[in-house]
Amino acid sequence: MIDTTNAGKDLSAFQKYFLVFLSICLVISLFFIRNGFKANTILDQLAKNSLLPEIALSNGKPTVFEFYADWCEACKEMAPDMNNAIKQNDNKVDIVLLNVDNSRWSDLIEKYDVNGIPKLTFFDDKGEFKGFSLGIRKYNELNEILLALINNSELPSFTQVSNSSSLISETLSNEESFNNIAKTETPRSHS
Repeated sequence: MIDTTNAGKDLSAFQKYFLVFLSICLVISLFFIRNGFKANTILDQLAKNSLLPEIALSNGKPTVFEFYADWCEACKEMAPDMNNAIKQNDNKVDIVLLNVDNSRWSDLIEKYDVNGIPKLTFFDDKGEFKGFSLGIRKYNELNEILLALINNSELPSFTQVSNSSSLISETLSNEESFNNIAKTETPRSHS
């Protein structure tokens, strides 16, 4: 039979501190692992609940495509806020999650020039492209975007709004400015 009355006395002070330290590390690790799995679960749930792009764009509701990846930490960080914004605007906007690692969506990835994630692409209730946002958006920003889409109003200033004619003219004016500078200044003109 084991004598348990002296068990506490057999541990040195170092061993006791080590056990306390190990316990604290274990608790912290479990906390981070649990929250990481929660974000993955929310991202998976959003992906499973999303419509196919062609259905979402043709059903008379504003639509948001979210281009994401399972390994993307920013996508995981944004998932709870996206989920809450969707709940706040229930059945008024369709959210379509498109995994950039799935070759099935390569045509959409190319069409909407996805060169970073998370990327949100916005469409009005007629399925017309309205703009996009690249990077993490918090709940308030997501809610503001969704409300603008629902009310068919101007997207918030932190999004990139689609206006091809202004983009073309802006590009031309930037090129003209560059050409004018290039004509008047040369590397040797600063002597």
